[in-house]
Amino acid sequence: MATMPDMRWVIQENRAFLRRVVQFLAAQGIDQFIDLGSGIPTVGNVHEVAQALNPAARVVYVDHDPVAVAHSRAILQGNGSTAVYAGDLSRPEVVLGDPAVARLIDIRKPVGLLLIAVLHFVPDDSVAAAVVSDWCKVLPTGSYVALTHASADQMSDEATTTEKLYNRTVAAMAMRSHDEVLTLFGGLTPIEPGVVPIPLWRPDSPDDLSPNAERYPGYAGLAPIE
Repeated sequence: MATMPDMRWVIQENRAFLRRVVQFLAAQGIDQFIDLGSGIPTVGNVHEVAQALNPAARVVYVDHDPVAVAHSRAILQGNGSTAVYAGDLSRPEVVLGDPAVARLIDIRKPVGLLLIAVLHFVPDDSVAAAVVSDWCKVLPTGSYVALTHASADQMSDEATTTEKLYNRTVAAMAMRSHDEVLTLFGGLTPIEPGVVPIPLWRPDSPDDLSPNAERYPGYAGLAPIE
């Protein structure tokens, strides 16, 4: 918070995108979701948003952090339409082969794949791109890939400070430019409005946009798998 005074706003906007994109996907008929790098649960989790619109929606959360996994399992206890997979998000065949995951996710039908604020913790560009492409290879046509990613495009010296702070205390981090985030989609074509600052991705209304929306330090996009 000291390094990035806008962090609260950054987190709230990222969470708001998650809600909007899950609502959008549910409106397209997507009823199964995989949330990669889901983190510690908070308000407005994927299953809460999706199941409010479709009680039959199924959600799998994937994370390698034991604290995040433990909290997720405690919160989701008794919800038979959700599961938590503890492991590496970069190995789709292994994730999908898990019995708890296979019980919920029918790989023959479209899936909403969510990579929300996770790929900037994969600093190697080729590895980050492979995470997306490897999942796209196993997901059927009609699926979607949504991602958000931190960027220094709208930041100054605080970008370097933030990266150093994460690298020293939390996890390796690599902010990427707009073009680099777009590249992560590989051959996929993001739907309108494309890859844009997170608050500008299909806001609920123009009144919801803050004056600083264009300066948001990160991008969002959603692309169909065709």
